[in-house]
Amino acid sequence: MSSRPDTPLLDTIRVPADLRRLDEAQLPQVADELRAELIDAVSVTGGHLGAGLGVVELTVALHHVFDTPADRLIWDVGHQAYPHKILTGRRDRIRTLRQEYGLSGFTRRGESEYDPFGAAHSSTSISAGLGMAVARDLEGGANNVIAVIGDGAMSAGMAFEALNNAGALDARLIVILNDNDMSIAPPTGAMSAYLARLASGKTYLGLRDFGKKIASRLGERMETAITRAVEHARGYVTGGTLFEELGFFHIGPIDGHNLEHLVPVLKNVRDNCDGPVLIHVVTQKGKGYAPAEAASDKYHGVNKFDVITGAQASAPANAPSYTKVFAESLVQEAREDDRIVAVTAAMPSGTGLDLFGQAFPKRIFDVGIAEQHAVTFAAGMATEGYKPFAAIYSTFLQRAYDQVVHDVAIQKLPVRFPIDRAGFVGADGPTHCGAFDTTFLAALPDFVVMAAADEAELRHMVRTAAAYDEGPISFRYPRGNGVGVDMPERGSVLEIGRGRVLREGTKVALLSFGTRLADCLLAAEELGAAGLPTTVADARFAKPLDEALIRRLAREHEVLVTVEEGSVGGFGSHVLHFLAGQGLLDHGLKIRTLALPDEFTEHAKPEAMYARAGLDSAGIVRTVFAALGRSAQAARA
Repeated sequence: MSSRPDTPLLDTIRVPADLRRLDEAQLPQVADELRAELIDAVSVTGGHLGAGLGVVELTVALHHVFDTPADRLIWDVGHQAYPHKILTGRRDRIRTLRQEYGLSGFTRRGESEYDPFGAAHSSTSISAGLGMAVARDLEGGANNVIAVIGDGAMSAGMAFEALNNAGALDARLIVILNDNDMSIAPPTGAMSAYLARLASGKTYLGLRDFGKKIASRLGERMETAITRAVEHARGYVTGGTLFEELGFFHIGPIDGHNLEHLVPVLKNVRDNCDGPVLIHVVTQKGKGYAPAEAASDKYHGVNKFDVITGAQASAPANAPSYTKVFAESLVQEAREDDRIVAVTAAMPSGTGLDLFGQAFPKRIFDVGIAEQHAVTFAAGMATEGYKPFAAIYSTFLQRAYDQVVHDVAIQKLPVRFPIDRAGFVGADGPTHCGAFDTTFLAALPDFVVMAAADEAELRHMVRTAAAYDEGPISFRYPRGNGVGVDMPERGSVLEIGRGRVLREGTKVALLSFGTRLADCLLAAEELGAAGLPTTVADARFAKPLDEALIRRLAREHEVLVTVEEGSVGGFGSHVLHFLAGQGLLDHGLKIRTLALPDEFTEHAKPEAMYARAGLDSAGIVRTVFAALGRSAQAARA
């Protein structure tokens, strides 16, 4: 493929087949142009930048060497997939990343044939890749399957389960370990690259297989001894690791930013290896953009920013974030009770527990991307009289549900679950939407399930959880800032299972669970102006329900609407179950339950998501008028 000298090479690449027609000597220029395009695009949209910067050269090398999409390329998590999207026919839409109707911030099967597996949670790539490789073999296919996984994602047990299975099956699978934080074994420059090429080449592999055949004729014990000796010797010069013990042929570490090192190794593996291979690639997160390289988080997730200075735009905030309120409240309670400890699954800053760690460095435990372990670890601490707060995003807590049931709930252990990112999360879309926690936790016997209506309520719930020792307890709160209410100096201990009434009316009752309360109050103003005096209550608890409050609302009002930012099957379903059991649905009560739509909602601005779901004040008003057989427009007229 030729281009005018003044034409950027990236402009000549629409799909990876175009990249494969370039000379290897042109690839560094492609990488430079790709990095510049990535920086410019994310400066407009915001999103995950550092991870993508770190894999620019790796992305170019993979699409140059392998025949994608016939060869399956799977990116673990998907944070690092923006360069991949630019090279796979989506460059013209890259500035729609994470925008309504735009590209997803993660890999997604429905978006492109070059995304063979959707991802946004970590540590799934090897399992998915193994499934594809086995399916290929059953079909008699010959394509390659490549799974790229970061060193952080390797802290999850699922990754090792997949490695173990792949080794046992001797599957033809290529795993690339993208080591961008703490090198398992640091590369040693040109000599390391030479040895990696040598170890992945046909000569070495042929000699290894020949040696195994000779050894096999000398008996099992001699075969084992010779094989171990060969691999042990190789370990001295190539950094052999535990991956060999799992059945993988290990190559590396190699410099993930040097295309002269990457391309030959990838070609050797493509052409010569017939079993599971792990290539250890060392990269630098944020590579090539000075502000990212200098930042402590390497610009993992950024808002829109100025390309020249790296300064990020920030929306003016009139209230603190819920995450910060939680963290500061927990620190406050921990000063009063030295049995309070904090557990995070590789999200200390995301959950606010970095603040706790600064105050109590010996009482915080980051267990890595291992939510299952985090929950059972917390349960173990609870058995010894400690008060663990296992702070986990709603969408990530799904990964540990069996441990919540078996190791916590059945044993009635007082593990506290602060659940961040509850409800819609805007640009992060359906993979990170905290839709299901109320539904799956409120189904468990003896589990206390709370939701904070505002930042002051969150402070109360932190103290309530700290004081509650009868069993497991959770409290959910959303992403973003609070609503600007007056904050108590310290939270109060709430009575378990008791809600509160904020406004009294006689015709309509709005019963809110969580942060939709502010919209319920706005809706009540409009309903009152339309001649419908409205009661507004904050349930606080989905379990146990405030049965006395619900019974009163049902008996004293013509319309009862429950409102929650959670899935069908959650708070509203429990209210309906209670009312039906009490016979309170038999006397003309008009009840409606507002919850998240029964769908995986696409990414958009939160306001647009609430409006489409009918969970804003206008949607609540429409629901009330529909229940009464009236139209909101006619009432306003």
